Order: sequence, then C-alpha cells, then structure tokens
Amino acid sequence: MKARTFGRHLREGSKSLGRNGWMTFASASAVTVTLLLVGVFFMLMMNLNHIAKLIENDVEIRVHVDAAATADDRKAMKEKLDAIKQVDTVTFSSKDKELKDLINSMGDEGQAFEPFEQQNPLNDVFVVKTKEPTDVAKVAEQIEKYPYAAKVQYGQDQVEKLFKVLKVARNIGIVLILGLLFTAMFLISNTIKITIVARREEIEIMRLVGATNSFIRWPFFIEGLFLGVLGSIVPIAVIIGVYSVLYNEVQPKFDGFFELLPAFPFVLQVSLLLLVIGGLIGMWGSTLSIRKFLRK
Repeated sequence: MKARTFGRHLREGSKSLGRNGWMTFASASAVTVTLLLVGVFFMLMMNLNHIAKLIENDVEIRVHVDAAATADDRKAMKEKLDAIKQVDTVTFSSKDKELKDLINSMGDEGQAFEPFEQQNPLNDVFVVKTKEPTDVAKVAEQIEKYPYAAKVQYGQDQVEKLFKVLKVARNIGIVLILGLLFTAMFLISNTIKITIVARREEIEIMRLVGATNSFIRWPFFIEGLFLGVLGSIVPIAVIIGVYSVLYNEVQPKFDGFFELLPAFPFVLQVSLLLLVIGGLIGMWGSTLSIRKFLRK
C-alpha cells in the first residue's frame, strides 16, 4: 500500500469519528467501562495468582525422624529425600532447634517449655520443599514408607482445600475476563455496523466506480482501532492511579496480611495490555462488521 493511500485511510477513519461524534462518544464510553472491568479483574487475578504462589511456596513437608535413628540413618534418609525427583530442597532441623523455635513462637507462654531443654521430647526434623506445590501429597505419601520416618506432616486437608479454592478462583477470573473481552468486541462491532449503514450510499458509489473491498475496508478498520484505543485511555489512567494508591498507601497498613505485586512495572504492563486489547478488539470488531456488509 502506498503511503499516500494509507494517509487517506487514516484521514477517513479519523473524520468518521468526528462525523459520528455522539456515536463515537457512546461507543468509546461503553468500551471504556468494559476495559475498566477487564483491567480491574486482570489486576485482581494477577494479585490473586501472586498471593497464591506465595502461599503455595510456604507449603512444606515436615519429616519427623524416629528417636532411634543414628547419625548414619539420618544421613541415609537425607540422601533418599534428595533423590526424589519432585523434591527441591531438604533442610535438617535438630530437635534442639525445634524446641527453641517452639519457645520463641509462643512468646511469654513459651517459658513453660524451657524445662524440656534438659530432656527434649521433640524429634529431629527434615523440612522438605517440592518443586511444584501440587506434588506435596504424592511426595509425602512416598516418604511415609521410609524407615525412621516417625511422622510426616504437611497439613493434608488444608493444603488440598487451598489448591481447590485457588483453582476455582483462577478459572472464574479467566472466564469473566474472556466474557468482558467478547462484550467489548460486540460493542465496537455494533458501532461500526451503524456507521456502515449510515454510509451505505457512499460505499455503494465507491463500489460502482471500482473501489476494491480492501480500499473500502481500511477506513473502518482504522476507525475500529481508534475506538478501541480511545476507550482504553480512561481505564489506563484509573488503573495507574488506583493501584499506585493501593500499593503505596493501603498495603503498608496491612503489612503481613497480604503482599501485592510491586506497582512498577505492573501498572505499566497492565496499561500496555489494555491498550493492545482495545486496539485489537476494535480492529477485530470492525473487520467482522464490514466483512458481512461487503459480502452482500
């Protein structure tokens, strides 16, 4: 395509937005609302996924070593744990350290356990972390069969419930985002259809004088792109402003309860994504509309 021809398509696409001012405003507003919802859900989804990964990474298997195990037995057990292909790290924690951690974790009430320092009833422990959190149950089941594995703990019920909740939440979020994207595409598509109907005579004349479908299609294609980009401006501004406040002002007040993704570059990535989504669904919506019309 020649540069002059492309420039003509750009001008026609821009003029069409101006000629149909109220329709452009209504359509861009509808796309704005839709993309704002997409941005909010995407922001929630990414942070939910981030928090879920932090929780999953905290899931570990605690292998209590039988008190009858010798130093060689503990060494042999660690070698077997290291050899499991799903295992990422194996850390040894002596029974003295276990008791000290218990006392420290209980604050003032922990003093009640200090007399046990002379005759420590706890076991040595191997703390096992898997490469994938979902492998915890399978690895724990395997370790339970090892000699001198007195007890294997990983919070079975809680872990399984957690993984189920996270999976459902992720799936619901994906379905909602896809639904909103199709809604935005439908809105832009309908706007372009109305524009096409209003300019039907002009298009018919262009076809009679020999204009190709491609020549007719390009201005609508660009108009759809502009509509999508226009509709993404407000959501981008809102996402940047609101998320920056949440991260810098609100999160510090709830330190320890949750940890959001860092504001930068996250808001820039979401902004770019909304801009691209707006442009793509605008072009796709206009392509669908004009294609049906040109087939007639």
